[in-house]
Amino acid sequence: MKKLSVIALVGIGLLAASCTKEKSADIATEQTVAESKGEVLAVDVATSVVNWKAFHKGGMAPRWGTLSVKSGDLSVEEGQLTAGNFVIDMNSIKVDPASVTEKDKKPADLEAHLKNPDFFDTAKNPTSDFKITSVADLKEAPADAVAGANKTVSGNLTLSGKTMNVTFPAKVDVTEGSASVQAKFTVNRADWGIKFGTSEADPAEWMISKDIEIAVDVKAKK
Repeated sequence: MKKLSVIALVGIGLLAASCTKEKSADIATEQTVAESKGEVLAVDVATSVVNWKAFHKGGMAPRWGTLSVKSGDLSVEEGQLTAGNFVIDMNSIKVDPASVTEKDKKPADLEAHLKNPDFFDTAKNPTSDFKITSVADLKEAPADAVAGANKTVSGNLTLSGKTMNVTFPAKVDVTEGSASVQAKFTVNRADWGIKFGTSEADPAEWMISKDIEIAVDVKAKK
């Protein structure tokens, strides 16, 4: 059996979310981006964040952390979210030290590994982005959706230079001069070509799940 380096073993913890209870997003090919209508509100980068969580297969050795939102905007017309986008700074990826309990592993090592070509290759792809393609009323929220989910949001998610359309339930709030989008869902990283540790031919690698749990909290205001 091929031996993985210490850093590679640490990397197992991130891009791997199996046995989660969050709803997997529906995945499709890239779609036409929604036209911005009405008032355009700038994303508040100080209060917006993307959280991630991942595991070995079977839910073992969970890792979690954050990514910073670099820029973006949400469009609102007649009290409804019509369009929007936000940019994620991939070099801002952080591993919560509380998620790394093994004595021989360090959060900084995992962060460095996630930035290299095995995963997000941030030197080549320093940002990711999400662009809304549609927003629809959600008649009945799934039990595993984010609390208060009231809309179905679809958008083009670009990771590592590849774009796929994802659809998920979300909580969308629109008030005078502000708007927010909250959601949590699971995606399969292999759909974006991020395949490190997915070879079932290697017993050391097929222990790594392909799924990533993502929680989005984006706020915008005048």
